[in-house]
Amino acid sequence: MSSAAAKPILYSYFRSSCSWRVRIAMALKGIAYDLVPVNLLKDGGQQFSAEFKAVNPMRQVPALKIDGITLSQSLAIIHYLEDTRPNPRLLPQDPKKRAQARMIADHIASSIQPLQNLKVLQQIGEKKMEWAQNCIVSGFQALEQILQHTAGRYCVGDEISMADLCLVPQVYNAERFKVDMGPYPTITRINKALLELEAFKVSHPSRQPDTPAELRA
Repeated sequence: MSSAAAKPILYSYFRSSCSWRVRIAMALKGIAYDLVPVNLLKDGGQQFSAEFKAVNPMRQVPALKIDGITLSQSLAIIHYLEDTRPNPRLLPQDPKKRAQARMIADHIASSIQPLQNLKVLQQIGEKKMEWAQNCIVSGFQALEQILQHTAGRYCVGDEISMADLCLVPQVYNAERFKVDMGPYPTITRINKALLELEAFKVSHPSRQPDTPAELRA
């Protein structure tokens, strides 16, 4: 079997929100893959091993080996899947809605999640819970306002888009860090609707091969 025809390999950590985005995309598009767990905490972080650095020099998950290439960065991976496996589509056909989906995805992936990711929180130390809450609250205040103008059933109208793939993992993070979701009824409503879908269920952190027994669904 040629490398281009080989089954994709996803390097993932069960609780990584960036990995979860890609798992959702793969599930929605019906792409079968092998999963290689990378424990971000064990042994000082398996992402720092020489073996994984050869896969992704940035030492972050996710990384995806597919079609003979290795990709990192969740949104770049999702864009590639969209370009090469367009059905079902994860970006609206309408240019304005497409831009809105990308905007919301970038708000989360660039302006919220990186501020409260594991690497940052390890540097913050004792006040990491307060830091994470403040970062998420600040982002969700803006996101709630944006979604009031773009949302239908989901983030942008009534079709699932890249924005939704970013939203659900970020709400999961908010709940982990005990953020009060009361002020964000639109975010909460969309998240609930998405979690009813099979692709979001099978990709959930509680249902991964590397999910610890005490956190399994």
